[in-house]
Amino acid sequence: MVWMRPNGGRIHAEGMRDMAVHGHSHGHRGFHLPVRRTTRTAPASGETAAGAAVVPAAPTAARVLAGARVLTGFVFLWAFLDKTFGLDYATPAERAWTEGGSPTEGFLSGVAVGPLESVFHDIAGAAWADWLFMLGLLGIGLALTAGVALRLAAAAGTVMMALMWAAEWPLAQHLSDGSPSMSTNPVVDYHVVYAVVLIALAVTAAGDTWGLGRRWARLSPVRRLPWLR
Repeated sequence: MVWMRPNGGRIHAEGMRDMAVHGHSHGHRGFHLPVRRTTRTAPASGETAAGAAVVPAAPTAARVLAGARVLTGFVFLWAFLDKTFGLDYATPAERAWTEGGSPTEGFLSGVAVGPLESVFHDIAGAAWADWLFMLGLLGIGLALTAGVALRLAAAAGTVMMALMWAAEWPLAQHLSDGSPSMSTNPVVDYHVVYAVVLIALAVTAAGDTWGLGRRWARLSPVRRLPWLR
């Protein structure tokens, strides 16, 4: 079949088919949708899948998380310092740990609600409970401030917050003596919020920004044992 061009020339149907075929094979140089290509990098040598599961945050978010990490770490460090030296805030000087006071006796002996009330009364003021509590405050505070061992800090901090939540038992509307518990929320209180923050800081590698997280992650024991990350 033959078509006539506007200028009088001729073009065969076979030529039209050839042009169509060649046009598709070479591609069209007109408008193209942008294509975003991403690459996935394999874990570094010695890094396990669990270690590679840490999700780094975007630059701005990383700085926000780093700030939250340092501030949260200071909360734990301040509690340790105040209870150790009696800075006359929550702990009077005469009740400081260095002066023979007990960091746990006042709080645990005052538990007045919940199924673990008697258990907390029994361990209030015990030397092992004091040391465990204070080492927990110090270790979690230092880890968060430095940006290292955030998984350990998150695990230890979550256990600590869970025990303190159980001691206050916000589920109850009344204390053991029948007086109002003054609970503001039966489930989510500041202990739960702290636990969630600790976990979020660990899974987002918040120690890599403004911290020693990257150097810590390169240590041989940490590379072999990702839970130290």
